[in-house]
Amino acid sequence: MNVDKIFLKTFLRNFENESFCVKFYDGDEVKVGNDDPQFKIILNKPISKKEILTSTTLAFGEAYMNGDLEVEGDFLLMLNTVLKYKEKFTTDFKGLPRIFSNLTSAKKQKEEVTYHYDIGNDFYKLWLDKTFSYSCGYFKDEKDSLYQAQMNKIHHLLKKLNLSEGLSLLDIGCGWGALLIEAAKQYKVKALGITLSTEQYTSFKQKIKEESLQDYIEVKLMDYRELENSGLLFDRVVSVGMLEHVGRNNYDLFMRCVSKVLKKEGIFVLHYISGLYESEGDAWIKKYIFPGGVIPTLREIISLSADYKFYTIDVESLRMHYYKTLLKWAENFEKNIDKVRDMFDEKFVRMWTMYLYSCAACFYTGVIDLHQIVFTNGVNNFLSKTRDYLYKE
Repeated sequence: MNVDKIFLKTFLRNFENESFCVKFYDGDEVKVGNDDPQFKIILNKPISKKEILTSTTLAFGEAYMNGDLEVEGDFLLMLNTVLKYKEKFTTDFKGLPRIFSNLTSAKKQKEEVTYHYDIGNDFYKLWLDKTFSYSCGYFKDEKDSLYQAQMNKIHHLLKKLNLSEGLSLLDIGCGWGALLIEAAKQYKVKALGITLSTEQYTSFKQKIKEESLQDYIEVKLMDYRELENSGLLFDRVVSVGMLEHVGRNNYDLFMRCVSKVLKKEGIFVLHYISGLYESEGDAWIKKYIFPGGVIPTLREIISLSADYKFYTIDVESLRMHYYKTLLKWAENFEKNIDKVRDMFDEKFVRMWTMYLYSCAACFYTGVIDLHQIVFTNGVNNFLSKTRDYLYKE
């Protein structure tokens, strides 16, 4: 038996409390756990010890992308089972300098955002709902559709912003604009959305015109760094799913930029994927899905907020809502998988299948979380003393 195979069999001992099978490329089959196997992992080619130690997720993620690893049975169950033991995985951060470069210049981050979000609106249209919301939904009811959940999320955020007619609102990382369109329609606020994605900018600008909202909404191709010296001021600031692209070195800069444009007593609502512990991130995700992406912890952001006299009014976890959102996206993706194949190759299809389901599993197992935080810029004594207003229709 070769060294790589011996190592992999040893690695499988980490999962001895579970029950599944692994079939090796030479026909050898190993049963893990004592109960009936729930699924089978099939290795069509060897995975080296060096690859697993350099990055466990990168080694197995690439093997799946290349067709060297297959799963017989429930793919999501396999990921939910395996990712419970993610603390047993290893990553040699120094051994992967190109992936973990920590470069956070404006030019670099523009390239990273473009890599993911400018794949093409036609691609995202296949599996997102009609609001084009690419962030966690909010399922008031288990039977809610993806569209209903996304509209629920938008209204939940707008209520947290305590909007009223004539207030000004900034959306940092506005995506395709669904939140600001709803804010303008419902509250008649004066809104600005900023994004680095040309595809999002073009689409949002067209929607503003179609909805005749030019008097209420403006969208700009703009980096958040430009806010600091912009001279702009807003009553409210919101950022949804953008902080993950900022990079740990720039969290302080991000908070400072928000503080420069948010009026005193103003409200800032921050919605982002969070981690329990500080980490440089996952090698597979950073290489193939979100280059440069880093997940902040709750304690990092709460700690930084005090430096800018941001008062923490409310913190809410939507972890299981994101789990369900990702399963809805994956379902839509699979329904349209032939169309995706027409756009891209099989490796891309398998990569995005792994991305959607593995992220779902990471939320399910608590590897990652989703937090919404409500801050005020300085003391604000005029907000509701209870949270009842969030749940009134």
